[in-house]
Amino acid sequence: MNAMHAHSPTTARPGGILIEGLRKVYGAGDTAVEALKNVNLQVNPGEVVGLVGPSGSGKSTLLKCLGAIIEPTSGRMTLGQDVIYDDGWKVGDLRTLRRDRIGFVFQAPYLIPFLDVLDNVALLPMLAGMPNAKARARALELLTALDVQHRAKAEPSQLSGGEQQRVSIARALANRPPVILADEPTAPLDSERALAVMRILNQMAHQAQTAIIVVTHDEKIIPTFKRIYHIRDGQTVEEAGEGRALD
Repeated sequence: MNAMHAHSPTTARPGGILIEGLRKVYGAGDTAVEALKNVNLQVNPGEVVGLVGPSGSGKSTLLKCLGAIIEPTSGRMTLGQDVIYDDGWKVGDLRTLRRDRIGFVFQAPYLIPFLDVLDNVALLPMLAGMPNAKARARALELLTALDVQHRAKAEPSQLSGGEQQRVSIARALANRPPVILADEPTAPLDSERALAVMRILNQMAHQAQTAIIVVTHDEKIIPTFKRIYHIRDGQTVEEAGEGRALD
């Protein structure tokens, strides 16, 4: 039974993430594998929601569909104010969509080793056409908010794991995307740093009214979510989380 019927588009807050009846089938005929069967989920602006499930349940496939990296088979996806997929892509340039509208945070920070921290964060706004000085000012503002501004001129290799992850969060926020997709962002971190990352994601979601979905196996952070989607056999079930305070 799907738990999403209460969240109809008419009662949803505008913006954020809305997925309706999403399916993804790999292959065809006798070898077809239905990775996503009927996924429905919603993340409102300003909200951080957890997505959990065993390996092979469809989490990675769902995140790749949401990130416009792979094409779903059918269903509908809305990001921010725009329907991006409705039984076919509704966006002409998926690269620009990914660059400007979706922030990605991964388990590994994937920082560019030959750029300093400031330019790692400023790069995406620069690629989107923001003047260099303005992009660097935006990057410094984010690094300051994340308390790593003192590392702005350092190279990624000089940072601790926790610092690198904060820089990767700053980079994800650099273009003010309406949506952030975080894939196991706390996996390599100890409890204290993992909870610090969740505190930051919640603060940034609230301040920028960003919708954030966090795919995780990390038992340390699951109590921090107010809402969780479990994905099992390609279908989602929503449940209330503990919403444990991070202050």
